[in-house]
Amino acid sequence: MREPVRQDLVDEAKALAPQIIALRDEIESGRRLPASLAKTMDSKGLMQLYLPRSMGGPEIDTISFYLIVEELSKLEGSVGWCCSLSGALAFFAGWIEPEVGREMFGDDPHVRIGGSFRPMGEASHVDGGYRITGRWDYASGIDHANWIGVHCRVVDGNGPKLTAAGTPQTRMALLPAEHAVILDTWNPMGMLGTGSNDFNLEDVFVPDERTWELWGPAQEPNPLYDPRLFMAATWPPIAANALGMARGAMDAFVKLATESGSTRSTTLLRDRAPIQDIAGRAEAIINSARGYILDSLSVLKDVLNEGELDPGPQIAQVRLATTHGMWEAVKAVDMLFHAAGTNAIHQKYPLERFFRDIHVSVQHGAGLLSNFESGGQVMLGLKPSDPGW
Repeated sequence: MREPVRQDLVDEAKALAPQIIALRDEIESGRRLPASLAKTMDSKGLMQLYLPRSMGGPEIDTISFYLIVEELSKLEGSVGWCCSLSGALAFFAGWIEPEVGREMFGDDPHVRIGGSFRPMGEASHVDGGYRITGRWDYASGIDHANWIGVHCRVVDGNGPKLTAAGTPQTRMALLPAEHAVILDTWNPMGMLGTGSNDFNLEDVFVPDERTWELWGPAQEPNPLYDPRLFMAATWPPIAANALGMARGAMDAFVKLATESGSTRSTTLLRDRAPIQDIAGRAEAIINSARGYILDSLSVLKDVLNEGELDPGPQIAQVRLATTHGMWEAVKAVDMLFHAAGTNAIHQKYPLERFFRDIHVSVQHGAGLLSNFESGGQVMLGLKPSDPGW
């Protein structure tokens, strides 16, 4: 039986609109989420969306997660991004024993996770756990995080350890954020408010029970935590961020078009046939891409509920819809930005922010054009070389 959409949490995201709008300038200038906003999002349960129920989390479904991130991103891309990354990293708690998670997070968990999926650190096994050292980048939300997830190469006295297949052995770990030294490295062209700085860990001990093999079996029974579903579960919210920004750009464009003309004509933009054409095509692009993602997520959920042993074709559709949705969002925002003329380049109009932010967001792995090639391999009966298909 399919879970209903968590409309209560979607409504909580919508209700944040006045606070987010009031803090837009501070989000940009501070290059992170203001502490007050991060605290509010935490209190509303929007920072730990994939945290298992066995640990007091919402263990939300993928469609509800999509809708929540979309609502936040309509207002400010960086806010939706931080929600998606923290909630998605909570996914990894599914690899920790439930009793260990309850001990870590407490009876009333407020879990805000930053970190990095890149295996950039080193983990040396010692009695009872691992000692971890390294530097990681692109740690979105690291400033407001209270937990950090890291991916490490396992090493010993002889150097990197290898798996039976001869590939580098890696290990994921979850540890308190207080161990991290945050480095002020985040100065991109857009998505400034994500605070995606680098951070260091220096010889930090992490108990065995707070570490896990990345592609090993999860501890939670929900199919959501099947390692094969990692990208199909955690990357659609990234597309929600992009398409949410596209919707925000459309809203900003409509407001601009109904209030102003241009330097060469006082005729309102909305009253010009070329502008009407672009608005109609951009609207169709946004809605069709959104529909593809939501439909593919719905079909995948159905086959998992039915106990399908090989949901490969459905996983492929979700991943194709994700990458497709991100690039269609970029296309729509580009159309609107250029249609707005010189008005679009001024920071007093939100369209400028959405244009910069969406061109940064699409650089995420979920937007890699190689995802289309891998999806095509699935369609042709081949097995992609990268995991998560």
